[in-house]
Amino acid sequence: MTSLDGMPSPATGARPAPLTLSRVRLGPGGPLVALRIVDGRIAAVARDGDLGGPVHDLAGRTVLPGLWDAHVHMAQWAGNRRRVDLSGLDSARAVAGALRPHAADRSSGEVLVGQGFRDGLWPDVPDKALLDAVCPDRPVALISADLHAVWLNSAGLALVGRAGHPTGLLREHECFEVMRALPEVPADVLDGWVAEAARDAAARGVTGVIDFHFSDNLADWSRRAASAPLDLRVRAAVYPSRLDAAVERGLRSGDVLPGTGGLVRVGPLKLFTDGSLNTRTALCCDPYPGLEDAAGAYGVEETSFEELVRLMRRAAAHGIEPAVHAIGDRANTVALDAFEAVRCRGRIEHAQLLSAVDVPRFAALGVTAGVQPAHATDDRDVADRHWAGRTGRAFAYGDLLAAGAALEFGSDAPVAPLDPWVAVAAAVHRTGDARPAWHPEQRVPLRAALAASARGRSLIRVGDPADLVVVDVDPLDADPGTLRAMPVHATLLGGRWTHGPG
Repeated sequence: MTSLDGMPSPATGARPAPLTLSRVRLGPGGPLVALRIVDGRIAAVARDGDLGGPVHDLAGRTVLPGLWDAHVHMAQWAGNRRRVDLSGLDSARAVAGALRPHAADRSSGEVLVGQGFRDGLWPDVPDKALLDAVCPDRPVALISADLHAVWLNSAGLALVGRAGHPTGLLREHECFEVMRALPEVPADVLDGWVAEAARDAAARGVTGVIDFHFSDNLADWSRRAASAPLDLRVRAAVYPSRLDAAVERGLRSGDVLPGTGGLVRVGPLKLFTDGSLNTRTALCCDPYPGLEDAAGAYGVEETSFEELVRLMRRAAAHGIEPAVHAIGDRANTVALDAFEAVRCRGRIEHAQLLSAVDVPRFAALGVTAGVQPAHATDDRDVADRHWAGRTGRAFAYGDLLAAGAALEFGSDAPVAPLDPWVAVAAAVHRTGDARPAWHPEQRVPLRAALAASARGRSLIRVGDPADLVVVDVDPLDADPGTLRAMPVHATLLGGRWTHGPG
């Protein structure tokens, strides 16, 4: 038995039975048709006639290409749902106070982990003393919403070998080192959490993800696929520490990993140029307000241009496409310069603040903009403060689209929810609450937003894999709230129901 990609299917999987979807609307505003699915692919599309059974009547619902989240940290998203939620808290003291109800709930030897604080607009600053007052003995590790900062108490600092750190707030490289040093969840437990998160993603119409989790992604997803059929297609990113191993194995971006039923493929090489907006470490051409004379006033350069080019050349020479994290305008210029020097295809992840002259370079260089529209609505206030006078070119999705750039939408989960409808609504309406649209000139038309959430796929054609989502409301008829919370009736992955009718 083979999968869609000609690879052996997992022993626990089975070829999906033929199926006809009847009375289904073909895309937004499309005609009512019947779709025939055979061997996991679209075999026929017809307005009338008998395409064979079994038949599932979809009663006029709309079918769309299956959705992708083009930037997730899957294991962190799965684990995040079991951590203390710190989102929405407006000060360091409020965060410390929010830990009190949780401090006594678990054994004293367990690390108390929280996720989601945003300190970019706080009136006070995170400090270990605030956490020590709540949890003097038990280790505490609080991870920022953007994953670029971690805040620990004294016990947590001692646990990760950082005793004596003056504040307990660590950013960028130090943050990543600390997160790697925290006790790991057993692999079987984590895999169960990931499987649950994947099922929830399928319930929102997701059929695939690009996973940028900080780990040996290829090994992790191979292990998961070997134990049970996956509910998602996965492109698993590689980090520089594992680039040599991938090259030695002869792996190239897009290659199917053996034993995964064709569902797991090698993803891009993840590289960093800078930090993030909320931590004021995104590398910018102008200094951050109030930091003009401070070290790091312009942000942080994570990788030098020379090293970036070296790594990109090595990867590209062996068929591995780079995906370069760049948030500030200076960082995006550096990343585009590196793509121009190497002359390879690839991606820039985030592309949050752009110089006007750089916008057309994405299309000219064949670089995909992997963007997260929910960040534009979530970070509008912090951008207005720290990128004051420049926000007309922040999250400039309309400009990128008009310049011919390929856009792919993601969430950066757990930074934003793994829900493509949140991204679509944010891109189309440029607001996530009752406020007016923020820079409405950067809106993306609905059809383009849907395509960007399906890795460019906008049509359902004979011969395509039957990766489909069926929604109860035609997106063209959805108001902003309905679009954001779109009711998903069913999802199919290669003709197999992963959500809904089975």
